[in-house]
Amino acid sequence: MKNDQTVLTDTFGRRFPYLRLSVTDVCNFRCSYCLPDGYKKSGCEPFLSTEEIGRVVRAFAAMGTWKIRLTGGEPTVRSDFTEIVEIAAATPGIERLAFTTNGYRLPERAEEFYKAGLRAINISIDSLKADKFREITSHDRLEEILDGIDAALDAGFEAVKINTVLLKGLNDDELDDFLDFVQDKPLSLRFIELMRTLDNQDYYGAHHLSGQTVRDRLTARGWQEIERAEGAGPAVEFIHPDSRGRIGIIAPYSKDFCKTCNRLRISAKGALHLCLFGSGGYSLREYLQSDDQMEALQDKIMELMRFKRSSHFLQQNDSGATPHLASIGG
Repeated sequence: MKNDQTVLTDTFGRRFPYLRLSVTDVCNFRCSYCLPDGYKKSGCEPFLSTEEIGRVVRAFAAMGTWKIRLTGGEPTVRSDFTEIVEIAAATPGIERLAFTTNGYRLPERAEEFYKAGLRAINISIDSLKADKFREITSHDRLEEILDGIDAALDAGFEAVKINTVLLKGLNDDELDDFLDFVQDKPLSLRFIELMRTLDNQDYYGAHHLSGQTVRDRLTARGWQEIERAEGAGPAVEFIHPDSRGRIGIIAPYSKDFCKTCNRLRISAKGALHLCLFGSGGYSLREYLQSDDQMEALQDKIMELMRFKRSSHFLQQNDSGATPHLASIGG
């Protein structure tokens, strides 16, 4: 453990030192597997304010959370994103602050984000081919995002990771290209198995590719699985003696995937999601309106932990109520 505080636990004995905190549902990309028709506003409730975000972070930190990942949508589209980072980074008990981004304007802003307190970054890159990247994301920004990787390394980020969604018929012919891409770079590239949601069932049927495909390729090329670090995300990581980089696999359909769950989620509008594929979130917003509600907020979070299920049940075709991954931060 990173500190001596009691970490949130559920009825299955799992501990939760890791919070994924969404700051917006908005995304400026139109990735085919997530928001093919672009972002569409739902409801009139505003996203969490900086004050509300600060209270969420303080509450979780007081209950032992030491790692926070800021997500979206695309979190950096918020004009006050740097202020949010500074608030989270200054919170006692938070020792690891990360974010996930599509890399938009990263070459210009990487140093700004690092100085604000971010130390780990995940960048989404689903193809190393410009035309295929454009087909998947609807943006011709591959070179800019690749430059953003260098900018993040130059800025001093301690961990730079690449997220690549496996897509049968779109990027599955690039597996070896991705392995070669990290050979001389201190990066961790994680292949993410496409997940079924309410809005992508036809797409899932056409493009789902099992993570076992990557595992078999890695084994054939001499990669070796390593032990999962405390507080790490869900990826199973592999190393190779001839590669500076690492490869990870996030395979939610694999056996016992949920046994190592260590993270909770807060949506951009203040709902606690116990699982990415749960039946919905539990609003905490009424407990975020003043600093003197801290004890009530923590009591509510503890009360809700008893509803966390043992598994997401994706194997039974139960993808929960999540319409798409951008809706609660992936």
